[in-house]
Amino acid sequence: MNASEFRRRGKEMVDYVANYLEGIESRLVYPDVEPGYLRPLIPSSAPEEPETYEDIIGDIERIIMPGVTHWNSPYFFAYFPTANSYPSMLADMLCGAISCIGFSWAASPACTELETVMLDWLGKMLRLPDAFLAGNAGMGGGVIQGSASEATLVALLAARTKVIRRLQAASPELTQAAIMEKLVAYASDQAHSSVERAGLIGGVRMKLIPSDSNFAMRASALREALERDKAAGLIPFFVVATLGTTNCCSFDSLLEVGPICNQEEMWLHIDAAYAGSAFICPEFRHLLDGVEFADSFNFNPHKWLLVNFDCSAMWVKQRTDLIGAFKLDPVYLKHGHQDSGLITDYRHWQIPLGRRFRSLKMWFVFRMYGIKGLQAHIRKHVQLAHEFESLVRQDPRFEICMEVTLGLVCFRLKGSNQLNETLLKRINSARKIHLVPCHLRDKFVLRFAICSRQVESTHVQQAWQHIRQLADDVLRLERA
Repeated sequence: MNASEFRRRGKEMVDYVANYLEGIESRLVYPDVEPGYLRPLIPSSAPEEPETYEDIIGDIERIIMPGVTHWNSPYFFAYFPTANSYPSMLADMLCGAISCIGFSWAASPACTELETVMLDWLGKMLRLPDAFLAGNAGMGGGVIQGSASEATLVALLAARTKVIRRLQAASPELTQAAIMEKLVAYASDQAHSSVERAGLIGGVRMKLIPSDSNFAMRASALREALERDKAAGLIPFFVVATLGTTNCCSFDSLLEVGPICNQEEMWLHIDAAYAGSAFICPEFRHLLDGVEFADSFNFNPHKWLLVNFDCSAMWVKQRTDLIGAFKLDPVYLKHGHQDSGLITDYRHWQIPLGRRFRSLKMWFVFRMYGIKGLQAHIRKHVQLAHEFESLVRQDPRFEICMEVTLGLVCFRLKGSNQLNETLLKRINSARKIHLVPCHLRDKFVLRFAICSRQVESTHVQQAWQHIRQLADDVLRLERA
């Protein structure tokens, strides 16, 4: 493919993408295929000779689209949103064309510097404390990670290195192994499974703190665990507080947990993967109160801020904590400006070496939507969630299981878990809408998350009517 053909095919692809998104609600939101459907449809080996572009494009509808779950469909209400916007897609196209591997400033200065500035822009939109911003001479700063899972792991590994070095400085006879076997980290029992995985990868114990009646981690429960573990000779060093849990969008109490972490010299990491986007709205900013106690903070613009995956924003108060944990400097990666103090090399802030020019997506989206446009997107989703909540409350057969704060509604039929499992199976088998469940204590609960950029009140109303009709069928069978 030469440049001339690329121009022609590129225009065709833009048309295909635009047509796909404009017509997405006519497609089954959840694919009607069985595991292994794809392999018989393609050759067992790559072609020896080139194939035509027309053949490849034809195979998209024949092979790929039948097996796609359409996350951007206005009938997709599962998990949490995946962000999608035309400015972000255009920026991704440019990122692919530039194709820099931005592991250091010298590898592509614009890639590093735009990321630093975009994380400052976003931090100011959230009204983060100045300590988290890079500015011209700040000690903190932001970085784009691939996911909230990576951010949690990076924070845990940095905290582990920091506490080991602190303890060895005080007691040089202590070995790393002797310290490691006593380290213990904490999170709410509502924390995402990736938090537990970070403990597994980091080789430290991760203890889950029982949440309260609102599914939040509170000071009393954390303090009780700390005192018990310290009495047993363990070394508490790391706490993850979740703002907007995956199960039900609950919020750990930062104003209670934060001071304890500071008093005990434990690293506090905030995981706000979903909810963080909402904090750009003044009416939701109070949910972030207490962030000043944290050492690191993370959320995913690629969930709810119209920046396509992947783009997970992470800030730290002391970037030397990350650099000190991950810095390795072989001669082939060094450059003349790395010790100037004016720039940073992001390879020291993350697990991989290479990194894409992801800040271009933020730059395009922030400029083409503006803060007001992004706020309007968040507010629309929250309003639609409350609309669905109101519909559920009008039907006495159903119950709301958790206060609706942002764009997630947790609900269920009054009755047994089996009844609700049957209802969910019918919903997803019909493939008109897509939901996923959660467990809240001993209850099987259905989650209704407002996800698509294109979702409107009519889609929510239609989804509710569909759920009600299927509930009629399920309840009729139970009575039979």
